Amino acid sequence: MPDIDFSRLDRRAFLRATLAATVATAGLPLASSRASTQALAQNTPARIAIAGAGAAGLAVAAQLARRLDRAEITLIDDRITHLYQPGFTLVAAGLWSPDRVQWANERYIPSRVRWVRSQVAEFDPEANRLVAKDGTAVPYDFLIVATGLDLRYDLIEGMEKGLIGTEHRIGSVYAGPDDAFRTWQAMAHFREQGGDAVFTRPPGDLKCAGAPLKMTFITDDRLRETGMRSRARVTYAAHDGTLFSVKPVNEKVKELFAGRDIAVAYSHVLEAVDPGRRIARFRHGAESVEMRYDFLHVVPPMRAAPPVADGPLSWKEGPFAAQGWLEVDRDTLQHRRYPNIFGVGDVNGVPRGKTAASVKWQAPVAVQNLIDTMAGKPPSAVYNGYTSCPMITRIGQAMLVEFDYEGRLIPTLPLIDPLAESWAAWIVEEKALRPVYAAMLRGFG
Repeated sequence: MPDIDFSRLDRRAFLRATLAATVATAGLPLASSRASTQALAQNTPARIAIAGAGAAGLAVAAQLARRLDRAEITLIDDRITHLYQPGFTLVAAGLWSPDRVQWANERYIPSRVRWVRSQVAEFDPEANRLVAKDGTAVPYDFLIVATGLDLRYDLIEGMEKGLIGTEHRIGSVYAGPDDAFRTWQAMAHFREQGGDAVFTRPPGDLKCAGAPLKMTFITDDRLRETGMRSRARVTYAAHDGTLFSVKPVNEKVKELFAGRDIAVAYSHVLEAVDPGRRIARFRHGAESVEMRYDFLHVVPPMRAAPPVADGPLSWKEGPFAAQGWLEVDRDTLQHRRYPNIFGVGDVNGVPRGKTAASVKWQAPVAVQNLIDTMAGKPPSAVYNGYTSCPMITRIGQAMLVEFDYEGRLIPTLPLIDPLAESWAAWIVEEKALRPVYAAMLRGFG
């Protein structure tokens, strides 16, 4: 399938096309079919609490503020700075500065939304209230849980966030903007010296599951830029027997790895790091395997935050229980035991959906279904598991991979082949996503 020559299109035209394609394939009810439910909800006063002010919480707050005139909306989170996490990889690649992925959170909080600047300490769904760490009790009629997830470096023996970018040559793209930049510095040193580079991926669900692969590809490409690839060994430690959960993408990544002499250690789970000796220890079945490194990229295990994971709202059994994810219906995003609670974003215990692109599709589903519930109607909107991964394969090229719960490729820009490296997919990642993301925070799209 040929690529579009986007050099012939201006940026605004390209962004309009991107937005139109996304809206057209979102699978949401048309505005006319929601009119009667909307009218009922607009005239119904309700207390709505939103736990979390990341991408999911801000997008939901903006949509609810726009659609519900009489609702009392409260947002609970203590974060002052919003982090554009899809840009962390570009910081770690040495292309963006850390300040490009940091925005003031208050810019995206609607004026009519009350902001409680504290983290959630406890959920009490039986009493329809939550309690913040500063002691503020927030009663609600409806609740959106958008608390994201926690990075658990502490579950790796010897590993701590403070090691990133130090003389120990450890990187981690997930930890934050400054840590992503320190990851770039560690990688830049490695590409001048060569040696052994090891990339890890933990078991379980994680945000942007393509990021560990992106960092592997980027490091390989940066080595080639300096003519040092022949003096480096690159190994990707996969957590199981695959590289990517979607079969055709898995096969393509295997092909690319083989062509670029990137070794794969399947079913190797990072257990411990010895920074002084630069040794990473992995669990491989019943065995313990050590790998020496000159550059180690660590992806930490991820879990729901304690108020969800250790509280009454998490899954208590099944595949999502171990990480403490929120117990929601995968289609409606409504809590399975508390129908006045909905989940959006990384916290949800669903088969897919821990990306910013997923939030863009989940937020209108949760908002519509909350409004339906307010009006005494069954949820009408459905989330199909949409997830997007602009898979950077080298600087200036990427694959735009989009798929659903079933692992079916569902491109929103069908003229871009999702299994081909292209400049067009790179432009989506490097130029188009940031303004689309900002529009999402304001409730559009």
